[in-house]
Amino acid sequence: MNNKMLPDKLYTAEQVRDLDRIAIESIPVDGFELMKRAGRAAFRVLLRQWPHMTSLSVFCGGGNNGGDGLVIAGLAVQKGIVVDLVLLAEPNDYKREAASAWLWLKQLIEKEPEAKELLTINAWRSGYEITADVIVDCLLGTGLMGDVRGSYAEVIKAINHAEKPVLAVDIPSGLCSDTGRVLGCAVSAAHTMTFIGVKQGLLTGEAPNYVGQLDYDGLGVPESVFNQVNYNCLRADWSLLKSAIPRRSRTAHKGVFGRVLIIGGDHGMAGAALMAADAACRVGAGLIYAATRPEHVPGWLAHRPEVMVKGLDITQHVEAMLESVDVIVVGPGLGQKAWGQQLFQKALLVNKPMVIDADALNLLAQKEVAPRDNWVLTPHPGEAARLLGCTIEEVEQDRFGAICLLQKNYGGTIILKGAGTLIASPTALYLVNSGNPGMASGGMGDVLSGLLGGLLAQKEILNSVVAPIAVALHGEAANLASEKVGEYSLLASDVINAVPELLKEN
Repeated sequence: MNNKMLPDKLYTAEQVRDLDRIAIESIPVDGFELMKRAGRAAFRVLLRQWPHMTSLSVFCGGGNNGGDGLVIAGLAVQKGIVVDLVLLAEPNDYKREAASAWLWLKQLIEKEPEAKELLTINAWRSGYEITADVIVDCLLGTGLMGDVRGSYAEVIKAINHAEKPVLAVDIPSGLCSDTGRVLGCAVSAAHTMTFIGVKQGLLTGEAPNYVGQLDYDGLGVPESVFNQVNYNCLRADWSLLKSAIPRRSRTAHKGVFGRVLIIGGDHGMAGAALMAADAACRVGAGLIYAATRPEHVPGWLAHRPEVMVKGLDITQHVEAMLESVDVIVVGPGLGQKAWGQQLFQKALLVNKPMVIDADALNLLAQKEVAPRDNWVLTPHPGEAARLLGCTIEEVEQDRFGAICLLQKNYGGTIILKGAGTLIASPTALYLVNSGNPGMASGGMGDVLSGLLGGLLAQKEILNSVVAPIAVALHGEAANLASEKVGEYSLLASDVINAVPELLKEN
C-alpha cells in the first residue's frame, strides 16, 4: 500500500486490543462480525494481488488469528478456489470468535457440497508439502511474547522454504508487533493485511524484510472509537508534512531564513561537511557558514561558492563564527582527534540550537553532559549503543525503548536512524518509513544533518516539526533519486539534487 493510504496513528498491540474491545462494546458489533470483516478484507487482497490463483494453503494457529484464516478458507471455497487448510490446533480447542469461525466454516461446507469438495483439512506434520499457488499465514497474531518454538517454528520455516507468495494476516507470524523484532523466526510475506490499528512494529526494526507490501483496513470502526484510545506513535510522511513548510513572503530576505554553521571536515573527510552544507543550502537556509581544515577551502569554493567557508587550524578562531549564527551543525567529518575534540567542546559552550551527528555523537558519548532542550541528536544504532552504554543488539531489539531512553538521558530531539527511522521529542514520538536500501551508503547522514540545520534556522517553520520534516524529506528525496539511478547506484549527492524537485511547490 502507498504510504498515503496508511493512517498516521500507530499503536502497540495492547492499544489495538483496546480498540477491538471498545469497538465491540460501542458500535455495537460482535467479535465474530469483526473477524468476518477482517477475513473478507484479506480475501479481497488475495483476489487483487493474485487474480489467477486456483489454490490456497491456509495455515491456522489456535487463536483469533487462526479464526481469520478459517473465514478466508470459507470465502475461498465459495469462490471456487481449492483450499488446503492446515491446522496447528485442535478445532475443539478454539475459543470465542475463533470457535464461532470454526462453526461457521462447518455449516458452510454442510450447506454447500461444491465448497466441501474444494476444502481439505489437515493437521500439521513434519515434511508437509506445500503445493498451492499462494500461502495464507494465520498462525500467530499480536499476542506472541517469546520466541517461536516447536511445530509453529517448523511451519514458518516450511512456508519460507516453499518459495510461494505469502499473505500474512494482521502481522507476519513471529514478528513482534510492538518492536519489529523477529522472535526466533518469522514468516517472510509478500503482503501483510493489518486491521483497525496499524501496529508500530510493522514499520521499523527487522519488519521491512518480512512485511512486504503493507495493506490496511479499518473494518468500518468509526473515528469515535479511535478517539477513546491513545496511540503510541505518529507516522510522519512527506505527503503529510510538506505543507508545514510555508510559501515564502514576497518581501522575504535572507535574515528570515537564518544563519547555519557547519563544523567538520578533518583531514580526508572534507566531503562529509561539504554535503551537509550543500543540503542546508538546498533546503533554503539564508546564509551558510562552514569551519573546516584550511586545505579544503579551495575545493569548497569551487564546488559551492554560496557557502562562506573558513579554514581553521587554530580552533579558537571558531568562536566569532559560533556567536554570529542561529544554528550549529557539528559532526560531519569532524574526526575524534584533538582538532575535532576542541571544535566540539567550543560548540557545546554556546547555548544555541544544534544538530549533533557522526563523530560529535561519539565524542558526546565520552562526556558527562546535562540534557538540553535545543539540540537534535541523530544516531544510527551503533552510535545509539555508545550513547546508552549498551550493545547494538540491545538497541535493535527495542528501538522504541532505546530512543525514549536516549531522549530521557539527553533531552532535546533524538533521531534513531535505520529502516523505519524513529524521532523522539519531549512531547511526541514519530516513525518515518520512507526511503530505500540505496541509502545504505556513505554521506547519507551528513545530508540529513544539513537538512536539519537548514530547516531549524528558518523562523517560519515550527521547531516541533523540523525533525519529522527533515527525515521525511530525506527519505522521499532518496526515493525520487532512486527512480533515476536505482538503489545500487544511489549516492548522497543524488539525494541532495532531488531535494529541489520536492520543494518546488513551496
